Amino acid sequence: MTTTAGTGSGTSYGTDWGAWQRSWDRQQEWYMPDREERFRVMLDMVEALVGPEPRVLDLACGTGSITSRLFARFPEAVSTGVDLDPALLTIAEGTFEGDRRVTFVTADLTDPDWPTQLPYDTYDAVLTATALHWLHSEPLAALYGQVAELVRDGGVFMNADHMIDETTPRINAAERAHRHAGMDQAKANGVVDWAEWWQLAAQDPVLAAPTARRFEIYGEHADGDMPSPAWHARVLREKGFAEARPVWCSPSDTLLLAVK
Repeated sequence: MTTTAGTGSGTSYGTDWGAWQRSWDRQQEWYMPDREERFRVMLDMVEALVGPEPRVLDLACGTGSITSRLFARFPEAVSTGVDLDPALLTIAEGTFEGDRRVTFVTADLTDPDWPTQLPYDTYDAVLTATALHWLHSEPLAALYGQVAELVRDGGVFMNADHMIDETTPRINAAERAHRHAGMDQAKANGVVDWAEWWQLAAQDPVLAAPTARRFEIYGEHADGDMPSPAWHARVLREKGFAEARPVWCSPSDTLLLAVK
């Protein structure tokens, strides 16, 4: 995804940021074949509740997956992407270089002061996907309180993530077995998984150093909780949202929408 030609500074190694974005999408789709559907519903609800020119906070933005789909659908939107992962932020910054609609902020969401680094005091929508499950329930609840303060009255928060209902163990086990069988077949057909994707990033001349820093920060695996949709909805209401409920779900994942 890179060439060695170039000046050797910044992002000038000939890095194909579009190729890195596509490879990230394919790797994520190995785990979530319905990933695009949750993004579609997310943006449907943004349009329905706050209109087609929203100011968006892309929370735990990674490579900017939400922001890229936001701009494709709503060209007049603006976005702030927040993440701590230096490798994924490098891809995001390279992808959107020169686009004044987006600002990227490096921040730790477990740091109580992270909102002070944002360029705006409030947002029409705060959006996140497949990221907050690395937080345990207590810090996640605290984060929801901070998010509630950032969303304007009438604005929305949406979280699309793994949300496991522990009251349905047989359903959960059957879904997990079926999903993993599909993943195994895709892997046999050559799909790059999470670990292999990061191995490729570590070999890239631009991404090698930020990838090393990324693993210093996070280690190999996240170690958070995946509480039920009911837990998320209850906590969001407790933290200041007027309404909260699922607006899309798969057997293992949920898109939870809260309105301020």
